[in-house]
Amino acid sequence: MSKIVVKDLVKIFGDHPEKAIKLLRKGYSKNKILEESNQTVGIYDINFSVNEGEVFVLMGLSGCGKSTLLRCINRLIEPTSGTITIDGEDITTATPQAVREMRRKKISMVFQGFALFPHRTVLDNVAYGLEIQGITVEQRREKAAQVLETVGLKGWENSMPQQLSGGMQQRVGLARALANNPDILLMDEAFSALDPLIRKSMQDELLSLHNTLNKTIIFVTHDLDEALKIGDHIALMNNGTIVQIGTAEDILTNPADDYVEKFVEDVDRTKVLTAEGVMKSPDPVVFLRDGPRVALRLMREHGISSIFVVTRERKLAGILLAEDALQAVKEHKEDIKSIIVSDVPKVGVDTPVIDIIPVIADTKFPVAVTREDDKLAGILVKGSVLAGMVRRGNNID
Repeated sequence: MSKIVVKDLVKIFGDHPEKAIKLLRKGYSKNKILEESNQTVGIYDINFSVNEGEVFVLMGLSGCGKSTLLRCINRLIEPTSGTITIDGEDITTATPQAVREMRRKKISMVFQGFALFPHRTVLDNVAYGLEIQGITVEQRREKAAQVLETVGLKGWENSMPQQLSGGMQQRVGLARALANNPDILLMDEAFSALDPLIRKSMQDELLSLHNTLNKTIIFVTHDLDEALKIGDHIALMNNGTIVQIGTAEDILTNPADDYVEKFVEDVDRTKVLTAEGVMKSPDPVVFLRDGPRVALRLMREHGISSIFVVTRERKLAGILLAEDALQAVKEHKEDIKSIIVSDVPKVGVDTPVIDIIPVIADTKFPVAVTREDDKLAGILVKGSVLAGMVRRGNNID
């Protein structure tokens, strides 16, 4: 179910946005529009939707419009045209009072700069939004203490912000956003000011919190590795527009254009691609009810020396080797149950390629790819894994 739907969104900075829109429709670049009309194109022709409970990443280089887009969603920046629908309500036409209420109860924002009050304790910083809502002192402090425990800062309630490390201060900012119990979190380059080790820790913390709290999150970053790590879907932006939306695997394996391909060319694909992205079709297979002659015929037709065996429900039963099937035919056996190898290597569809490589290296069999119900989804052989790691241009990471 879509929690947020953005349609035909445009933001032009300047007194005569209609001039810029007219030039955009003619295909003029942002720089040319600024030169011709003295109007700055922030974002143009933005369309996407975010499902409830999803982490949706806006990614791109500085100046691509991602932060402008994020601020349009809670109307810190007023869109020029288009619609932003949250829970079925178009917030671009909402009254200022309704927007304020939305910011208090439905949407919270976490900024790149921690934006903590230096004269307030950690607890009072976290409780600030609740104070604005008129919540009593005891209630807001109790709630703030609970959220601080959630983000791992229990015991730091009475500390001042300057006594905390950068990562801890960012956790306070996150706790303050969570204290209002919003449906939606908007995070603008929230971790970019942190050093690499703390940044990785905060990414892990966010994923852990997301698994627990299941908030809808829109996360802005210019860091591709960060986007690939935390995003369920990623919108890659360039020059104020979205050039591709997809999962990490979609963007890596099927870049929409040369810009996207260039953007992702240095990514370690083994950490992002999963078994589902590099597996082969599981056909042919034989069923437990089939005999060895059926298995041998399929192996001959497809030029393979082994074949996976599944139940009627297509659950993995094992693998049958050609020599065992041939021996069964010689011995006039009609049943393959006793000759299949049931202890076969298998991985889940979401297993990263980096974890698959040692499995393939240590087995003489193809590797089965299964879903949660143990149904056979695909087959991995060394060639298919290598092929899945090949970029356009036939270079291998």
